[in-house]
Amino acid sequence: MQYVLLFHETAEERAKRHDPVAAEPYWGAWNAYMGAMAQAGVMVGGNGLQPPETATTLRIENGTRHVVDGPFADTKEAFGGYVVLEASDLDAALEWAARAPCASGGSVEIRPVMAGPTA
Repeated sequence: MQYVLLFHETAEERAKRHDPVAAEPYWGAWNAYMGAMAQAGVMVGGNGLQPPETATTLRIENGTRHVVDGPFADTKEAFGGYVVLEASDLDAALEWAARAPCASGGSVEIRPVMAGPTA
């Protein structure tokens, strides 16, 4: 079964990406984590995302399109990236989620992927 891991980071965690001292350990931890999933053969795909301030939100109300700069909601954590993985069950997906670098400073949301329509 496929699961998506949605990585949420605090502003403090995201700031490490560009900090001269913290960037190397930050990226090293993520590279090791992604590499472990790839080597185990469970990673289907995934990507990191640009910071929340680069987001654009679209809503359609009464047939009118409303476009707003910025993320959907003002929260303490922001969606920083995702991975789709193949796991035998939720417990296996939780094991991989617990290893994510952001699990201790932010959170990881785990969701089963819906199967597409069959022909």
